[in-house]
Amino acid sequence: MLPIPLTAQMQLGFIFCGASVANNCSVHMCAANIGISHPDIVVETNTLSSVPPPDITYTLSIPDRTVSSGLLSALQLEAIIYACQQHEVILQNGQRAGFLIGDGAGVGKGRTVAGIILESFLKGRKRALWFSVSNDLKYDAERDLRDIDAPNIPVFALNKIKYGDMATSEGVLFATYSALIGESQAGGQHRTRLKQILDWCKPNFDGVIVFDECHKAKNATSTKMGKAVLDLQNKLPRARVVYASATGASEPKNMIYMSRLGIWGQGTPFKTFDDFLHAIEKRGVGAMEIVAMDMKVSGMYIARQLSFSGVSFRIEEITLDEQFKLVYNKAARLVRETQTATLGLASRKSLWGQFWSSHQRFFKYLCIAAKVRRLVEIAYTELQQGKCIVIGLQSTGEARTREVLDENDGHLDRFVSASLRVLKESSEVILCVFSAKLEELKLRLLGKIAELGKELPLNTLDELIDRFGGPEKVSEMTGRKGRVVRRPDSSVRYETRAEQGLSIDHVNIREKERFMTGEKLIAIISEAASSGISLQADKRVQNRRRRVHMTLELPWSADRAIQQFGRTHRSNQVTAPEYIFLISELAGERRFASIVAKRLESLGALTHGDRRATESRDLSQYNFENKVGESSSLSTIIDYSLFFCMQGMIDVGIFCKEPRLSQNTERDCSITKFLNRILGMEVHHQNSLFQYFTDNFDYLINKDKKEGKYDMGILGERSECKKFLTPGNPQEGQVILYKISVDRGMPWEEACSKAEKLTGDYEGFYLSNKGRGRNFILYKPNIGKQAHPENLDNLLLRYYKVTPDEAKDFWESQFVFSFTNCTHANWKGKCKMIEQGQECFLGMRLRQYHMLCGALLRVWKRVLVLCSRVTYYYRSWCKQAFICLFISPKDENNIYVFVSGIKIPENCVSRVRTELLRMDEEVKKARREREKLANEKHMQQEMLAKMI
Repeated sequence: MLPIPLTAQMQLGFIFCGASVANNCSVHMCAANIGISHPDIVVETNTLSSVPPPDITYTLSIPDRTVSSGLLSALQLEAIIYACQQHEVILQNGQRAGFLIGDGAGVGKGRTVAGIILESFLKGRKRALWFSVSNDLKYDAERDLRDIDAPNIPVFALNKIKYGDMATSEGVLFATYSALIGESQAGGQHRTRLKQILDWCKPNFDGVIVFDECHKAKNATSTKMGKAVLDLQNKLPRARVVYASATGASEPKNMIYMSRLGIWGQGTPFKTFDDFLHAIEKRGVGAMEIVAMDMKVSGMYIARQLSFSGVSFRIEEITLDEQFKLVYNKAARLVRETQTATLGLASRKSLWGQFWSSHQRFFKYLCIAAKVRRLVEIAYTELQQGKCIVIGLQSTGEARTREVLDENDGHLDRFVSASLRVLKESSEVILCVFSAKLEELKLRLLGKIAELGKELPLNTLDELIDRFGGPEKVSEMTGRKGRVVRRPDSSVRYETRAEQGLSIDHVNIREKERFMTGEKLIAIISEAASSGISLQADKRVQNRRRRVHMTLELPWSADRAIQQFGRTHRSNQVTAPEYIFLISELAGERRFASIVAKRLESLGALTHGDRRATESRDLSQYNFENKVGESSSLSTIIDYSLFFCMQGMIDVGIFCKEPRLSQNTERDCSITKFLNRILGMEVHHQNSLFQYFTDNFDYLINKDKKEGKYDMGILGERSECKKFLTPGNPQEGQVILYKISVDRGMPWEEACSKAEKLTGDYEGFYLSNKGRGRNFILYKPNIGKQAHPENLDNLLLRYYKVTPDEAKDFWESQFVFSFTNCTHANWKGKCKMIEQGQECFLGMRLRQYHMLCGALLRVWKRVLVLCSRVTYYYRSWCKQAFICLFISPKDENNIYVFVSGIKIPENCVSRVRTELLRMDEEVKKARREREKLANEKHMQQEMLAKMI
């Protein structure tokens, strides 16, 4: 008889998850046994390090003095070798294979790229193209070539060359992505920059094309720039393409420009990019991990990142003062009044789209302004402790300043409020539909906006510079050309950022020098300075103070966030930076943190092969954009609006006062819309609503974890594995079929520990009353927690309650017996399936899982087809096939290894194994034929040599 502990609390369930005991990264070990170690600790995510790179066959031509002197570290040489090795491969569509360098910011991608160009020059290919995001980075390219002892390779800036001038012959042509779509109004032979570049390269160009910071080419089908990147690659099929970026693609859809990787197209399982995208996106983050692992195994990808050892992260929650709350509430009421007054008048959907877009920008400006005072206080405190400050912004407010400047004929005697300009813009969009009869109402609302404008905060960037003592104290590295400053006599004026003898293009470089020499101790950077500029406490510069990197405004996307974070955490630094994320108590600001948190999770999986790779940025707690968040937001909206704030929901456009026939609450009220719209509620309303939402969100997460519905992977032990070779485009790969054993039983000591906390009359241990019971949500010694609930009447009918002492012997006996025997053997003394030579795991403590790992993209479709023929639950299985697997520790350090793969259903294993054996034999046969041909060719060459 089976003793079973049952508790009321157990209805909610207990589940043991392994994520908290696992390390996300391991120290990267170079495959190339060459060069001097990198100056800093570099790591690789555990899922990516679980698969090996291909064997090295390429012989490097870079001089020994460059290698032995450490100008290129072993880490950088490894990437150079694999890139050059991949460039020797021709894809089945006739194009040369490309290589993706996904190293994190600060690892040294610039020197790596310079090394690839040097290698190409030494092989006789004297022309190369280098694309990046800013013309300023041309000087960094020259520095990188100079640093690896290749100063004789000239670098020409395309923007300094006239459209018809083709005087440059050999060297590196440096250009920005925007230059690719440049056109000359004068016409002529080289009317476009793309045509000029193609003519410079000449036919059959086989030199290097570097797409540095290649994430700028995402959305390749929807932008002229992206299309130009694809067009260039198609017109130069033999070029040696290198993609380089710490954030190569924040989502799979943004990988479309990486056409040279050979993941889709002729000779691959995916005929088009859309086929690849559909297969990956519907299987989520687990599938993206598999893509990264497959790319590494295939030799087309490498991704390392600086260890975050020594880096500190903290979130500074900022309390709002009462004066700011009053201003915010006034703004919320006025926006609501404007919207309500025009409701029904503005019926065009496009107008409301513009209104809600401006609505979001306006309240975002207010969120940023709420943190300025506290940021300045923290900055001065850190400066007194001997540190220096880097502040991250996205919005400079220049466009709004220029508008006011134009309205005043180029004169400005006051600081501009960017938020006021956006509020006017959003209101004018809707107020434009007023008829002449309502002109009085329109004027009244515009008058209220002007009155509120006196209290709205100033442009954040100008205010920060002013509070820190003016431009003389602050290094501004942004894209704006001018700013509003306070003069010594306290008057205010607009001035250009350009300095005497320096063009506006060189201002950021000069400001960087002032910061790195210690002339200025505060730097403010925007997106314009988030790629390529190094602001770390470099051992080679005078300013070696610890950097305190404060994020005042979170970027809209995770790739921008990581680029900005990487400015202060780089190689060869004296001290690691300290990151401070400033988030106000305004609930709506969680919207912007949620955007970045969601992308960081996705980005970590795709660019580093592990969804946990970027969670250390300390923003994962704000990721609400998932299926739990959607459920939570919907239930929160319905519950809260019914009991507390129906009018507030109507005012911010979540509910309609008169629901339209096409309105569907469940479809229209997404988590994104919910988080966007609550920005427009008054402070106390949005905070209480958001608190209700987060409580509901946490409850649903905990509920799913307790019921075993929350995907945390499997904690098990590898019992056996089999390796199979797979065909590839262009190189062979390898997959591994693991058999994983999971002990799901519950020892007596653990059961007693849970039972000691029970207090209810019907809680405790039960013994079976008659025969075998059904699937109860109970705890059993052989399988732990069961899957389905059982009501009390049925429980009492089948079981009777006993004391722990009475249950102990039964529990321990069943716990030991079930480790090697199934339920049939327990009840009948034997099992027919076992007698027939088959396996039976019914009721056993050990549950068997079969995982297929490794270079899975090559076998993707074959496995899906095989499983679809066998399992009746193919559609459900497809959605859940990709999981993260925790393999038991094998060393004294008790380290768990993460492996991502496809979970193969038990009834499909034999078919899959047979197919893998067939593929393995095909690959070995093709390999033998290649070796035979190579030997014959070698023998013929020897015979010819003897004859000569």
